[in-house]
Amino acid sequence: MATKKATTSTNKKAPAKASAKTSAAVTKTTVNTVSAPVKKQTLGEHVDGSLRSPRLWRALAAEFIGTFLLASIFVAGQGQPIFVLFGLAGIVLLIGAISGGHINPAVTVAAWVTRRIGWLRALGYIFVQFLGAAVAYFALHAFLGGATQPTAEQQMYGSTAATLYQAVDIAKLTGKEWFVFFEELLGTAILGFAIAAATRTTDSLTKAFTSGFGIFIALMTGLTIAGYASASSILNPAVALTLQAYAPTVWAYAVYILAPVIGAVLGFIIYDLVRGKNNA
Repeated sequence: MATKKATTSTNKKAPAKASAKTSAAVTKTTVNTVSAPVKKQTLGEHVDGSLRSPRLWRALAAEFIGTFLLASIFVAGQGQPIFVLFGLAGIVLLIGAISGGHINPAVTVAAWVTRRIGWLRALGYIFVQFLGAAVAYFALHAFLGGATQPTAEQQMYGSTAATLYQAVDIAKLTGKEWFVFFEELLGTAILGFAIAAATRTTDSLTKAFTSGFGIFIALMTGLTIAGYASASSILNPAVALTLQAYAPTVWAYAVYILAPVIGAVLGFIIYDLVRGKNNA
């Protein structure tokens, strides 16, 4: 009887040992299956990989086309807010799904600062936006060369040669530069707030008209304030190139580049603060 009890006791302990061995094996297997840390890309590898991406090149092409169209609309409509509203809304409908529809270097900088896009894409966007605006100027200027010039008799009655719409020369606004600087800053802050809201929606129609009405409100505000100083409201450093706004003075670059960038960044940041993380 004693022998049977001993045997029974030994058999009861066996499953416990087997269970311990199984647990150890599972633990060992789990430890062995932990993935190795991912190797961090070098700067060169990141740039090379990004430049090989067809999505980046499609986005750059979209921003080029969009800025070309916006600059052309701005000139054709002489900067009137209602024309720019529908022009921007239409452009965002066309290219928004491809590039996000920034079409403005100040907006691109603000999107980069608030981590909506990477630095390489931001640099590419800014380059093609200025390029698109420059091509718009040369294309419109070339077409202007085919316009019929008024005769001497017509000039006597007040007819003038056709010219491209352009911004008021900032060099002629001596003493009013700070006034125009803050007008551009305020206008792009309004625009940046609207574009930041547009980036948070997935509906293309809502995004397009949020951007369109945003620039409408911004231009209405900007033009009203700029009118007191007999200045122009542009709110876009690239379009300012098309409008020949960059005079050989530091104020021209401060007003039409620095002020819009600061304003757009403030607009994006304020929107994110108002929206809050819970609504992201």
